[in-house]
Amino acid sequence: MKELLKTLAVQRWDDHRYYHHSRINQSLHLLSAICFLVSYGLLFIDPAKAALLAWCVSMTSRQAGHFFFEPRGYDEVNQATDEHKEAIKIGYNIQRKIVLLSVWVALPALLWLQPSLFGLIEPAANFNGFLHDVGIAWLSLGVTGLLFRVAQLWVQQSFMTGFAWALKIITDPFHDIYLYHKAPLYLLRGELIDPMQHVNHQS
Repeated sequence: MKELLKTLAVQRWDDHRYYHHSRINQSLHLLSAICFLVSYGLLFIDPAKAALLAWCVSMTSRQAGHFFFEPRGYDEVNQATDEHKEAIKIGYNIQRKIVLLSVWVALPALLWLQPSLFGLIEPAANFNGFLHDVGIAWLSLGVTGLLFRVAQLWVQQSFMTGFAWALKIITDPFHDIYLYHKAPLYLLRGELIDPMQHVNHQS
């Protein structure tokens, strides 16, 4: 348990200091985290709606922060190039995210063209049924993406690394609210980039 918590702490710390310099990105992560918590609650009521909310709001806002607002140049705080950070990223780096998001976009098109998924499911009778099928497909994609990366990390590094990463992903909404709840306030003050003074003190 001690090793797991240590691995989790290192992964969380690296994720913050390497990939969350932009206050806009941090604010979008705050929005994403709040919506993810709502999705967690919806999982017990309507899993399809939970997945629709998680992917359409939580994931899009979170990834928009990374793709459009996070600086991609040389990281002066951590003395690291963007290429180095992408190569060592434990979770989904930009390349892996593009693949995952491409599948996400393709799934509704596939269900529209093949409502029965080639005979695997009962075709939707109306648009609400179609949305339900999309939600379940996206929920399946999320679980598959999580398990696939855990398996990769298990093979490439260790089971502990993969398991800690999975735990990190599942608990990220709680941790992001703790880390970034003041980010919108900093934005209102005109601070677009986190000076990361705490990183300099702990590096």
